[in-house]
Amino acid sequence: MDWGRLQAHEREAARASTRILLVEDERRVAESVRELLELYGFCVEAAADGAEAARRLKRDQYDIVLLDLNLPGMSGHDLLDFIVAGRFDTAVIVISGETSGDSGLDALKRGATDYLRKPYAPEQLVRSIENAARKQQLERENAEVESRLIESEKLHRYIVESSPDLIYMLDKDGRFSFVNSRIETLLGYRKSELIGMHYSAIVYDADQEYSRFLFNDRRTGDRAAHNIELRLKCRDGAGRLAHQRYLPVEINAMGMYRPGDAPAPERFRGTYGIARDISERKRAEELINFQASHDLLTRLPNRFLFKDRLALAVSQARRTPQTFAIMFLDLDRFKMVNDTLGHLIGDQLLQTVSKRILGCLREGDTLARAGGDEYMLLLPQAGRRSDAAEVARKILAALRQPFIVGDNELFVTVSIGLALYPEHGENPDTLIRRADIAMYEAKGRGKDAYEFYRDDMSAVITDYVSLESGMRRALESNQFDVYYQPQVDVSTGRVTAMEALVRWRHPTRGLLAPGEFIPIAEESGLIVPLGEWVLRRACADMAEWRREKLPEVRVAVNFSTLQFEQEGLVQTIVSVLDEFGLPGTALEVEITENLIMKDMEKTVPRLRELSAHGIRIAVDDFGTGYASLSYLRRLPIDTLKLDNSFVNDIHAGGSGTSITSAIASMADSLDLNLIAEGVETEQQMNYLRSIGCNEMQGFMLSPPLSAEAAKRFVMRDPESLAGLR
Repeated sequence: MDWGRLQAHEREAARASTRILLVEDERRVAESVRELLELYGFCVEAAADGAEAARRLKRDQYDIVLLDLNLPGMSGHDLLDFIVAGRFDTAVIVISGETSGDSGLDALKRGATDYLRKPYAPEQLVRSIENAARKQQLERENAEVESRLIESEKLHRYIVESSPDLIYMLDKDGRFSFVNSRIETLLGYRKSELIGMHYSAIVYDADQEYSRFLFNDRRTGDRAAHNIELRLKCRDGAGRLAHQRYLPVEINAMGMYRPGDAPAPERFRGTYGIARDISERKRAEELINFQASHDLLTRLPNRFLFKDRLALAVSQARRTPQTFAIMFLDLDRFKMVNDTLGHLIGDQLLQTVSKRILGCLREGDTLARAGGDEYMLLLPQAGRRSDAAEVARKILAALRQPFIVGDNELFVTVSIGLALYPEHGENPDTLIRRADIAMYEAKGRGKDAYEFYRDDMSAVITDYVSLESGMRRALESNQFDVYYQPQVDVSTGRVTAMEALVRWRHPTRGLLAPGEFIPIAEESGLIVPLGEWVLRRACADMAEWRREKLPEVRVAVNFSTLQFEQEGLVQTIVSVLDEFGLPGTALEVEITENLIMKDMEKTVPRLRELSAHGIRIAVDDFGTGYASLSYLRRLPIDTLKLDNSFVNDIHAGGSGTSITSAIASMADSLDLNLIAEGVETEQQMNYLRSIGCNEMQGFMLSPPLSAEAAKRFVMRDPESLAGLR
């Protein structure tokens, strides 16, 4: 490469980019200088006097001003002062014919870059211009670098001061030499008061020794201290929370050294690092730990924490030795509150019940929520049976008082089972199981009571478990059967529907009615597969009757709350109807008022979907629910089934007849079908007919029948059933 040619090319480019303003009042001289400089490749403009030059400088940017001091009007000295005062980014080279050296010295003092005395050699002028341009370029580059450094410093300072973390520097003695503004919001200290203060002043007392290890380590790079948890003091409760005594942080510490080959004690300058607020993370960890051992609704210990404390109590009792008691508590009639008023009221009631039970206990007792409406209680200081009984009586008395939840006055009692260590068991699981058995005994004896465990109580639980396991086998071995109870329009004698009622042909106990096993099915969840089996069997019988050309009747099938809550329920029902070739009108779904009121948002769309398939909807046990009348207009309901408790009140002078009459009038005004259940006497039947209720069901008309007997009943002459004449 020809370096000489390259340098010449660069010089030409530099000259061409240099803008020069020539200020000369003698035109001939100005033209001569201009032609000279253009020959050297410079770009030159001329001004005849100082005023014109000032205007040009305001308007345009010039790199060099060639200034003659002797100018008409605004003198060269005045123009030079104007340029300096205006801080124009231009270099001034004074060209003067004055022989006095004072003139040139004065110009340099005023801010001129160079001074040439006329006459001068062209090379001298060119060299002066190039030197001035080079100097100016260097000054501009330096100014740009300085500006970048200033901006960089501002940016870094902004980043440091705006950081959500605490950034600090300590000198070699462990005193703060820098700390960012985050210290003020996190700990309440002012930056100024910490400078020069030793770090130990803000370290929590219990962490002092740990902090000395951290800050005296002085390691760098990957070996430095990273993510160490430490607690820093808040200044007089002035941190993020007024009551906060300390702030947990995750802190890094990096040693700082003077330049050298490797860190050495004599080059150690101090420590710097970052401290991050981890209080939110700590609270989240505490919440996770709390959730693992507590019930979030009541804030009570859960079953797992209770068993830990019970195991500890057993271990201590074995060493002492001593006795203690545990209780198993189950709220009475709580399900009715949930079903009628909803889960929100139910949850609020559980919270209130928990507080009231806690008010009956002593320090050291443990009350836990076992789940649902069940509680467990450990009484480590109840050394005698009478002590435990006294606590149970206090709880029963406390819960008998009414509960005010929202606008509702509620009454909820409790059944309590007690077990004593070591009389009733010597390990936690045995004690809990036997307290649970005793609780069922208390509930079976009428509720709102307590019972101590007795050996003979185990038979009751054994029977329950036997029925549950037997029911599972019964589903597999087809031990269930469906009976049908006719629903008859007594004005015409026509059978309008058959209600499907399940029976269990138990291999050792014989034919079991629903009341003997349905509650167990609902508690165990077996009601779902059992309910689907009943639906399929009833649809199969209806399909067979239609193939045999029997008078068409619909089948009414009861659905429990648990069944109705299953996802895909509507699809299951429709697919069963399709499987047996039945239209939707062949089926009537019976649900309770309480089921409707439990979750209107889910229930109403599901009912409408069923109705869209032609399936009829009947409300069973109508009149026993909670404030559902206002919803009847918006629900796709076809039938109301008058609860048999109202029918039972129909007798001479019966007080319940006015309610029955009111329900009949309401059903008529809403154009709803009304069926009376449990009709057993002629007096009941006649009264129901008198108020416009002609469809009836009960032993007066027919008991539940086997499928074959029900088929014969449907084939009877309607005249034989009309008015039972």
